[in-house]
Amino acid sequence: MVNPFDRFLWGAATSSYQIEGAWEEDGKGESIWDRFAHTPGRIKDGKTGDVACDHYHRWKDDVALMREIGLQASRFSIAWPRILPQGRGAVHQAGLDFYGRLVDELLKSDIAPFVTLYHWDLPQSLQDKGGWPARDTVDAFVEYSDVVTRALGDRVKHWITHNEPWCASVLGQLAGVHAPGSKDADEALRSAHHLLLSHGAAVPVIRANSPDAEIGITLNLIPAVPASRSAADLDATRYYDGHINRWFLDPLYGRGYPGDMIADYRRKGFVQGEDLAFVQDGDYATMAAPCDFLGVNYYMREICRSHDVPEEENEPRLIQAPGPETRTDIGWEVYPDGLFDILYRVHSGYRPPKLYVTENGCSYGDAPDAEGRVRDERRIAYLRDHFAVAQRAVEQGVPLAGYFVWSLMDNFEWGEGYTQRFGIIWVDYETQERILKDSAHWYADFIRSTPIRLDSAG
Repeated sequence: MVNPFDRFLWGAATSSYQIEGAWEEDGKGESIWDRFAHTPGRIKDGKTGDVACDHYHRWKDDVALMREIGLQASRFSIAWPRILPQGRGAVHQAGLDFYGRLVDELLKSDIAPFVTLYHWDLPQSLQDKGGWPARDTVDAFVEYSDVVTRALGDRVKHWITHNEPWCASVLGQLAGVHAPGSKDADEALRSAHHLLLSHGAAVPVIRANSPDAEIGITLNLIPAVPASRSAADLDATRYYDGHINRWFLDPLYGRGYPGDMIADYRRKGFVQGEDLAFVQDGDYATMAAPCDFLGVNYYMREICRSHDVPEEENEPRLIQAPGPETRTDIGWEVYPDGLFDILYRVHSGYRPPKLYVTENGCSYGDAPDAEGRVRDERRIAYLRDHFAVAQRAVEQGVPLAGYFVWSLMDNFEWGEGYTQRFGIIWVDYETQERILKDSAHWYADFIRSTPIRLDSAG
């Protein structure tokens, strides 16, 4: 029997703002997350990513830890304002050199670099000119993508344009809990559109600069299930799925925006008139640029209960909300089967040539004991169960080609600050000491016992 994980990549993921620090060093420009984190009241513990894990200075040691674990791939992001401090125009060579050294060290260690071009740290100078709600930011992203892929495209063979455009648009522009902190539905929809449009516009540029590379985008996808079979709960599930999943999947695969969601957004006052004013001729074709893979970030499912019908008038729940014993420290449900559900749904419904789990992980605050050991047994159980689900997906024909644990190390967890620890490496933020948690040792053993070939994905 063929091992379902043959020709499979196992890795871990990080992002620039969450680990690099050096927020204004070597000519780096300010990002929207620098501004947001420095604004009082925005971050749960009042802290910033100014130092974070100091990866900017400790990158070589961090690659050595990846090598010790036996990672086959490393997903990381590039800080746009390190490359173009003003967002466009003058290129800062020191920024390109930093990432060039990191890529070279990864390759020397037989670790495949998966580079995300945008993981939310938009240059503040572009935000001051309108940010993602402004169509000009699409051209700025394409210019930035061109600069980076010209410099690194000979060595990097896996490119991700954007990480989780739903978060960048909805959490950042509608909910206001992520940078830049707006609360405007029109800005959120425009941002989502321009993020997807910039993805499609950048794809041919990346192909020209890195012709033998894989190119894709990463979405955070959440399987939605109704709390009961009532019409109200079923409709709430449809809406949630459209808002989180279909609004981004459909245009990427040539279907445009889902009509039911346009109608819903119009009823809510998010859309004025019959048409989406920000969509121009040719946009849908651009957004649907053929890609080599889709990255899926999975953390939880959503149990949907209608807010339109009073609880006492709705049908009794069939699916009970999970209790605290099935939640991680951040409050997210542990539900491995949801990973299979979303992978199989995307495969059967959209047919991407290849899929990667580009993020999956859990927040548990286990600290070093008296022996200096981090016994994070809950994380080991979490990973074991999710890996088993990934195997089931592969056996069912899903073209899953790799899996990236979130995260390589504890880090700045956006609006949560440093209150959540997702890493398989424990970080002392005062001393910058790193300790491989038991989960890292378990992952190392798992990788060693699983056939993997680095040439499988490129």
